[in-house]
Amino acid sequence: MNQKENVIIYADAQKCLGCHSCEMACAVAHGGSAGLFDAVLRQLPLHPRMKVVASDDVTMPMQCRQCENAPCAMVCPTGACRQADGQVQINEQTCVGCKLCVMVCPFGAITVRRSGLKDHFSVTNQGVAQKCDLCADWRAQQGKTDTACAEACPTKAIRLVDMHAYREALIKARAKELAQSQKNITLTLRGL
Repeated sequence: MNQKENVIIYADAQKCLGCHSCEMACAVAHGGSAGLFDAVLRQLPLHPRMKVVASDDVTMPMQCRQCENAPCAMVCPTGACRQADGQVQINEQTCVGCKLCVMVCPFGAITVRRSGLKDHFSVTNQGVAQKCDLCADWRAQQGKTDTACAEACPTKAIRLVDMHAYREALIKARAKELAQSQKNITLTLRGL
C-alpha cells in the first residue's frame, strides 16, 4: 500500500505567546465568511478546530496530530472518520455524532457540534464531529500553501510540516551529532 506521508501542524511551545490568534484564524477560516468582521456582522458562529492550552508556564496550540494509525478512524462506526490522502478526515455528511472519536482521541482534538448542513440530520444528538482538517478547503479557496493558524501566528510558532522531510532532517542532524561525538571520543582516546 503506497499511502502518502502524513502532514502535521507543528507548534513550538517555546515561541507560543498564548495570544489565541491561531484559534481566531481557525474559526474564521471554517466559519464560511470573508473574515472576522464579516462573521461578526452576519452573526455567524465561530468555532475553532484547535485550542490553545495553558499548563503551568507553557502555552501550546493543540489540534489533530493526523495520527498514522488514528484511533478515531478505527472506532468510527459509519466510516465518517477515515484516513485518506495522508491525513485524518471527517465526512460531516455521514457522521452520526456518536462521540466515539472524541473519547479515543489522545489529544482531545475532536469536538462534536451541531451541524450547519441544512440537509443533514444526525440520529443521535444532531451533532457532527469536527477537527483540524489542515485548512484543506480554505487553502484551496484562498490559494494558500499554509494553514490559517500558521499564517496568523505572530511569532511563527506554528507551521505545516511534512513528516517525510522532518524525518530526513532529523536523521541528518542525529548523524552529524554522532559523527561529532565520535570525533571527540577519538581525540580523547588519542590523548590518553
